[in-house]
Amino acid sequence: MAASLILFWPGIVSYDAVGQYAQAMTGRYDDWHPPVMARLWSLFRPAEWRASPMLLLQMAGYWLGFGWVAQALSGWRRIAVLATALFPPLLGWQGVIVKDSHLMAAMLLATGLILRSRLRGSPMSLWQRIVVAILVGYALLVRANAVFAVIPFAVLAAVQGPLRVRHAVAVLGGIGLVLAVSPVINHGLLGAQDSGVQRTVPLYDLAGIAVRIDKPVAGLAPGSAQALVQSHCVKPLFWDPLGSRDQCMAAIHPLDRDTPGHLYRLLASTAVAHPFAYLAHRFAHFNSTERWLVGGHWPLAVPPSRTEPNRWDLPDPHDTAVLAWMAVAGILVGTPLCWPIVWTFAGAVGLRLCWRGQSVRESMARALFASAIVQEASFLAISISSDLRYHLWSMVAVMLGWLVTDRRGSKSLTVTTAVGALFIVATGTAARWVLPTAPANYADLIK
Repeated sequence: MAASLILFWPGIVSYDAVGQYAQAMTGRYDDWHPPVMARLWSLFRPAEWRASPMLLLQMAGYWLGFGWVAQALSGWRRIAVLATALFPPLLGWQGVIVKDSHLMAAMLLATGLILRSRLRGSPMSLWQRIVVAILVGYALLVRANAVFAVIPFAVLAAVQGPLRVRHAVAVLGGIGLVLAVSPVINHGLLGAQDSGVQRTVPLYDLAGIAVRIDKPVAGLAPGSAQALVQSHCVKPLFWDPLGSRDQCMAAIHPLDRDTPGHLYRLLASTAVAHPFAYLAHRFAHFNSTERWLVGGHWPLAVPPSRTEPNRWDLPDPHDTAVLAWMAVAGILVGTPLCWPIVWTFAGAVGLRLCWRGQSVRESMARALFASAIVQEASFLAISISSDLRYHLWSMVAVMLGWLVTDRRGSKSLTVTTAVGALFIVATGTAARWVLPTAPANYADLIK
């Protein structure tokens, strides 16, 4: 941990985190990014200590979590845990101040505490339960879609033996409850103003349907579909053109002040009327964010090596070792090791293998696999960008699940898994040779 802190000190502040730092400095919060991280930042004298306390927190959670997981295991599994923690893209992103790194730290720390206790066969102490509850609560609030990873893990980690209907009800009910309560916490308890972020998913999907049926959907003006097509406003990669380019914003302007509830009702009715257009739009984005059948150098993957330019003069790490580390990470993010689809497939196989969860190891592995699979499945319906960092916890959860379980599949399952993995890697590699290479800079990406 000390070496990681020295390497990345005082922290690389991402574009998102610059905005959160500004909120911590001014005391004016909004919910474009969940405000709990900015509120936490405000407690650590941000004018003086800048980003360093946040780097310290996320690195401490990362290394303590991996350390406790390794302590709960033995032999080669411990070495594999250490190798995972040192994987350049993972550790590189952990040196970047961003909410995904805080989610990773909180979930790893909670996982480590639970595993260390359960694999030893000893009950968790009261203070451990309190710490885990705080970590789970923070993880739920620090990313808007973290609920799909956190709730399945929290529910299933407490279950040993076959899953019952009541467990599925608990997961679904917990997800629904958190989605309902989070805005109340963000706006009421944490004092964040409504930024309109809840409108982005339905606006993205309505625009995606409109360009595929080549006519305006309900609520959009005549000619809007043609404008969206001609200006290349809808991209599988992300929603950004709809929120940043004048022509695109004008096309969806009639809807951008509607309430989220009305927009989701409109989306539901439009998707029912045009199901193939909706599914084509969502699967195109899912393929993009899973980084499967995409062009070479698919963007939004490499951790930044410098702090985003800002008016607060937040400093950069000055060590050239950071540049070298991120250069290695930049190479590795293009390999199948950093394709979320590979880990989604591995997680699905692991979940199938450990579904009954007879032993403590199997039940804990099942909770980790379920956390990853439900999180990845949520991108089918609720996602507007293809950033690799959104998938980092899922990737780690799958890796830890395979290290924790002591169950081995049948020969037929092994063969099926090998064939499936080979198919995914072969088709993904072929796509990168055949499809156009993605633009290298943001300005070209949103055109």
